[in-house]
Amino acid sequence: MRQAGPSSPSRSPPPCEYLPLRAPGSRAERGSEPSGEPGKHEVRANSAPTGLCRMWSIVSFYTCYLLCLGLSLACMVCVCLWSSQWRGGFAWDASALQFNWHPVLMVAGMIVLYGNGAVLYRVPLTWGQNKLPWKLLHAAVMLLALILSVVGLCAVFDFHNAHNTPNLYSVHSWVGIVAMVLFAMQWGAGAAGFLLPCSPTSLRALLKPVHVWMGGSILCLSIAACISGINEKLLFVFKNGAGETYADLPAEAMLANFLGVLIVAFGLIVLKILSYREWQRPECRPQDLAYTPLLEEENE
Repeated sequence: MRQAGPSSPSRSPPPCEYLPLRAPGSRAERGSEPSGEPGKHEVRANSAPTGLCRMWSIVSFYTCYLLCLGLSLACMVCVCLWSSQWRGGFAWDASALQFNWHPVLMVAGMIVLYGNGAVLYRVPLTWGQNKLPWKLLHAAVMLLALILSVVGLCAVFDFHNAHNTPNLYSVHSWVGIVAMVLFAMQWGAGAAGFLLPCSPTSLRALLKPVHVWMGGSILCLSIAACISGINEKLLFVFKNGAGETYADLPAEAMLANFLGVLIVAFGLIVLKILSYREWQRPECRPQDLAYTPLLEEENE
């Protein structure tokens, strides 16, 4: 028989403590509750603030995510409008029209697709589902971004070679080529470490934080390359133009500057989503780092 004694006062957590966006009904939330009326009353007392904090976190995430999608569309509209309306359109004949593919493909690959591919794992709707489709979608989006970026590099190198223009002489080109090389290495290391059956658990545990940090760093380098490239292009255009100068801020310069602002805003939103701990995909089991054959991967 247990003897009744003075019960120790229970401390209730603050109303808005760190509350990750866990799937409802997970083991971490259920826990082991003592049977009895006091425990039930305590759960009822704390359920309201907990639910409010979780709801606020979900609403704030989807607000940022919708803003991210809207900025993606705005970036693509601006860069396509700039190249088609003010720069004459597109071609693949080593002329100036071929150069116009460079900004469009680099913004599409290194900024828009790369940023949206990076935040796929943060969407809460994916957390209660099989991780395999989202893992493959993440890899496919990043591969498409890499391919578009390589084609964009081919466009500008081909144009430079046809007009005897030196390659890789500016800060823009140096930062851009470093971002491209790191991106290719990042994709290869990610595919080998997280998709291949021969990758050991220790390698995946070591690779994951480096993969996340490198992803954000590549995005920052891509933004810097795009901003410097926009500025470099405008200086060339208005240096050789007749009449208007860059300082006069004609319509083309206004549009290109606005594109640069949109790219920076998009990058900041993506980095916010990636760095906020409450929006990280929960690792509920220690087996999450262990390799599971792709066709047998369980729901996570």
